Amino acid sequence: MPSQTSRVTFRKATRIPVGRDQLLNMLEFSFGPLVLAISLWAVALWYDGFLAPQYVVLSLIVFSLTFPGSTYLAIPFWSVFRRIVVGWIAISGLLLLFGYASGYLQHFDYALLRTWWWVAPSSELAAYMLLKLAAPKILEFQGQHRHAIIAGMNAQGIELAERLGDDPYSKVRVVGFFDDRNDERLDQTGEFSLLGSIADLPRYAKDNRIDLIYISLPMVSQPRILSLLDELRDTTASIYFVPDIFVTDLIQGRVDSVSGLPVVAVCETPFTGLNGVLKRASDIVLSLLILTIMSVPMLIIALAIRISSPGPVLFKQRRYGLDGQEINVYKFRSMTVSEDGSFIEQATKDDARVTPIGRILRRSSMDELPQFFNVLQGRMSIVGPRPHAVAHNEIYRKLIKGYMLRHKVKPGITGWAQVNGYRGETKILEKMKARIEYDLDYLRNWSLRLDLYIIARTVWVLLGEENAY
Repeated sequence: MPSQTSRVTFRKATRIPVGRDQLLNMLEFSFGPLVLAISLWAVALWYDGFLAPQYVVLSLIVFSLTFPGSTYLAIPFWSVFRRIVVGWIAISGLLLLFGYASGYLQHFDYALLRTWWWVAPSSELAAYMLLKLAAPKILEFQGQHRHAIIAGMNAQGIELAERLGDDPYSKVRVVGFFDDRNDERLDQTGEFSLLGSIADLPRYAKDNRIDLIYISLPMVSQPRILSLLDELRDTTASIYFVPDIFVTDLIQGRVDSVSGLPVVAVCETPFTGLNGVLKRASDIVLSLLILTIMSVPMLIIALAIRISSPGPVLFKQRRYGLDGQEINVYKFRSMTVSEDGSFIEQATKDDARVTPIGRILRRSSMDELPQFFNVLQGRMSIVGPRPHAVAHNEIYRKLIKGYMLRHKVKPGITGWAQVNGYRGETKILEKMKARIEYDLDYLRNWSLRLDLYIIARTVWVLLGEENAY
């Protein structure tokens, strides 16, 4: 379960490895996408002797879907293997569905595509191994290690120093800390040295040829501002702080500009600019494909519900959507009641309210198929935090700090929490807190590749689901 401590928040909020050589960063982010595209060119040249236009277009699409790539160097081999394989299955499956539905698949050589399907992930894995072997030489080519000192021996400064020390591909070495507090008041560990007070820092840096100085001092200490940031966690407002960072849990923390004035995002949606276009486009394409494929099963389900028990086929319930606005979410009716008041009892195992047909639908999650119409309406997304009933929102927003931040994005049919075991009934508050932390982790680290990974994992999870009642 993700921790809610500030030090882990710092770890998640920093996507680019701290202190990592820029050339190595660039290679990590581009290697995977480039290899996928180049592997297609190689296979096409092997089969046809020339590069046909349709394969150039396909390679550009694949590169766009996968760039920037993941940072794999510090991850164990089997974790890299699993991520590459699962990610490729999700991306290639999406391309196959789109090609089949649009009719463009007929313009490609099926034998060529089958060969590329296994060559691509094999090439990406080989490229990762090659980069891992070459990384030490790349660092050596880039010159000597750089020496750094940190002003402020607090939790944030120590976290930064630990990350620099733990990263085998970092060229930055922390010499020590400077702080005005005495030893009893410091968040001190035996691993790092206190070299002096803040006043001593300039002279030390000059005398010892220090390359980097990290200032980890609190730039804002007024209790009123910190209290305001804490209170605003129960809203869906976009929050920026100028110019300090890491004073609170960051959601899409980044440097931005407002009319030429630099600001730092404290809490923002990941779906701005091009990211928003990519997210919406993928939602529309996938929803249309799934609704087309599942149209006949959905008609059969609707007929079975109508015949087996009295009541409407569809159940509509009020949920919180983007920015906390109320929306109506559609589901196939799976119970004998349609609760949507100030108190809603969660479904439990062997719940008498669940109909026989409804029990099958809930266990397989087919009761949620109508929500793809919500996606086409723009009220939901395929991947995102699962929407809770309004009554449950009003309860949990008072009990869980940061609960409403999950509404910075559209609710989803599936989500990061669901594929990590937090689906269905949440009997205790700690389980709901864990679910919310996974939702916020999704906001911090969103990418289109993560969405495709969650969709692929969802299918796997549903095959062995035991938590849906």
